[in-house]
Amino acid sequence: LEKQMRQIPGLVEVTSSESLVKPEIVIVPNPARAADLGVSVQAIARTASLALIGDLESNLAKFDLPDRQIPIRVQLDPASRDDIETLKNLRVPSQNGTLVPIAAVADIRLGSGPAQIDRFNRSRQVSLGGNLQGISLGDAMDKVKALPAMNPLPPGVSEEPAGDAEIMRDIFSRFFSALGLAVLSIYAILVLLYNSFLYPFGILVALPLSIGGALMGLLIGQKELGLFALIGIVLLMGLVTKNAILLVDFALAHQQEGMPQFKAVIQAGVSRLRPILMTSVSTVAGMIPIALEWGAAGEVRSPMAIAVIGGFTTSTLLTLVVVPVLFTYVDNLVRWTRKTLFGSNTQDSQDLVEVEVEPEQYLSNGTSVAASNGKF
Repeated sequence: LEKQMRQIPGLVEVTSSESLVKPEIVIVPNPARAADLGVSVQAIARTASLALIGDLESNLAKFDLPDRQIPIRVQLDPASRDDIETLKNLRVPSQNGTLVPIAAVADIRLGSGPAQIDRFNRSRQVSLGGNLQGISLGDAMDKVKALPAMNPLPPGVSEEPAGDAEIMRDIFSRFFSALGLAVLSIYAILVLLYNSFLYPFGILVALPLSIGGALMGLLIGQKELGLFALIGIVLLMGLVTKNAILLVDFALAHQQEGMPQFKAVIQAGVSRLRPILMTSVSTVAGMIPIALEWGAAGEVRSPMAIAVIGGFTTSTLLTLVVVPVLFTYVDNLVRWTRKTLFGSNTQDSQDLVEVEVEPEQYLSNGTSVAASNGKF
């Protein structure tokens, strides 16, 4: 598998934990000969262990000092431990009390083995990895899974993603729940700010507009919907609602001052156009270097910038049209709901008129009304 992975374009510096080996002595018991001579496999293993590494720490004799004990480990001389002939002459106790040469019941040879043994869920683990160069993580994973060595895997062998592949799998599996929680959090905050369950819907309409633009940007840029693209989409959730909040908040403020609904919406769009465009242009401009893959590993981060640029651009343009229109429908629904449920006699803002009066105009009963700026 490691050799086949090295042939994948864009996958460089492929390594395997199994390739890190060190020399070792391999002792393979012969069950038939061992049974004939009355030697158990445990006896062979213990004899080899005592000769090469000594006994277990708990079984070692101790040399007593006034303040501590020093374990006494007895083992073969280092030069003898590397000599196959010396090891073949080791004596193994049999069940009848005789000593049998280990070469008579086992095959001994020099070999190589892994430098360390890793386990995952109590199973032997071999890790393979590599770096990406001009290829996305998703494409690299698809090409690895299509290799002949992976189809099919040998019996007892299973695949388990690790590293960035594991992170991408976890993000994809939890992305929609995280996205839903983000939208719910935004909605809850807007409900508290506007003291209404309906007005926030006029703001949240900007979210699908941004997601569509982000996906369109990835399609035009021929980038995959990977880890960094998903991060960019989540980032959009907080950015695009800001523009809608500016419009809705300004329109509501004008309506509370007595301005008709239609005029308040138009005035909100005119007044908030400049700050909306300034923040949008500055955000898009800041993402351009990342989208152009400048800097180290720029091709990895570019999908995030492309998603933000595409989503922010379409959201800004459509928000100036869609949000005011939807706000008028939501505002009418709020007024109708209040009038239906609570019997409110509050006069609609559309029915308010401006009346010009003199600074000191007297009513028929003689009561004077002080006008502010000639209006009341």
